[in-house]
Amino acid sequence: MSIQRYVQPVNTPVLTSLRAFRVRLGWSQAHAGERANISRQAYAAIESGRSVPSTEVALRLSEAMGVAVEELFRLRDARTPAREVEDAGLGGLPVGRVRLSRISGHERAFMLGPGTTHAPAPADGVGKRLPGNRMRVRLFPDRPPSPELVVAGCDPAFGLVAERMRRRHGIEILWLKAGSHAALDALARGAVHVAGVHLRDPSSGIYNEPWIRRIVPFPTARIRFAEWEQVLVLESGNPHRIDDLAQLASPKLRFLNRAPGTGSRTLIEAELARAGIPGSTIPGFHETVADGHETVGAAVASGAASAGVAIRAVADARGLSRIPLTREPYDLAIAEHFLELPAVQALLAVLRTPGLQREIESLGGYDASLMGLPA
Repeated sequence: MSIQRYVQPVNTPVLTSLRAFRVRLGWSQAHAGERANISRQAYAAIESGRSVPSTEVALRLSEAMGVAVEELFRLRDARTPAREVEDAGLGGLPVGRVRLSRISGHERAFMLGPGTTHAPAPADGVGKRLPGNRMRVRLFPDRPPSPELVVAGCDPAFGLVAERMRRRHGIEILWLKAGSHAALDALARGAVHVAGVHLRDPSSGIYNEPWIRRIVPFPTARIRFAEWEQVLVLESGNPHRIDDLAQLASPKLRFLNRAPGTGSRTLIEAELARAGIPGSTIPGFHETVADGHETVGAAVASGAASAGVAIRAVADARGLSRIPLTREPYDLAIAEHFLELPAVQALLAVLRTPGLQREIESLGGYDASLMGLPA
């Protein structure tokens, strides 16, 4: 659950987000007051909205918490004008809800909407895309805390990591849907901190490292998330009695594919080539694109598709039939210049939590024994 900012009595002229930032830092009210050289009682009155701080106290609180004064306080009736920021360029509609995050000193706007995030995300405002990779954003008066970590990838299990980061460290993660190639492109452009990847290099047979070196122009750490099982997802009970990829060419079936550049699309194309089966013979292969593993599972479960490629955990969660295809590593690529960020250090610590590893393995098809270690 995201932290709500600016919650004060309706007659308070100044709204404050002090509590949200104090909780994120893990401070008590007494410690926050001490850092700003005021009493606990004075701090509590300001945080609750019963008292308006002087300019000096507001500046001291801003310095103590490491954020701008305007992030901590604003007038209740202040209007938020539209402003232009950099468009992170990670999908979404031309106009819609927007999340903002500052990465390497640059504020970037991420368009929210269908196919852009794994879970509903709070918004900072409404944006409109402009030429030149810009976006005009009109901010909401009551904005949530900014995400300290932006992660692009396709593993639905990462939601468990995001939840633990929020609960244990008060760190908000903006968790974006992206195939492996798109995630690495975003990392290379400086639009995200972390990219999830499961791509096999066709010439060497090695997973992930060759693609990271090929796409990302700076030193990158590769951290193991898990080894997972990729399967051919079929309708419950396998009513079409599919036991071979060649049977996908039946005109009675409809295959739901993933986008080019995703690990799942790369895998099924390689498997079909190995079996000598042209993708053009499979209904839907070149005409359909799903935005993630869970979308494939939902489509097959509803009967909108007969088959698709996804991780085993998705098939198991919906009681669908499946045919094993391969086991492969899903890694997290992190720019080395981000490794010392407190949010990245917290992420690495959370990944090494045995309880988290067991929880992810319970989803089915995961081996998380090396989670958090260099790959």
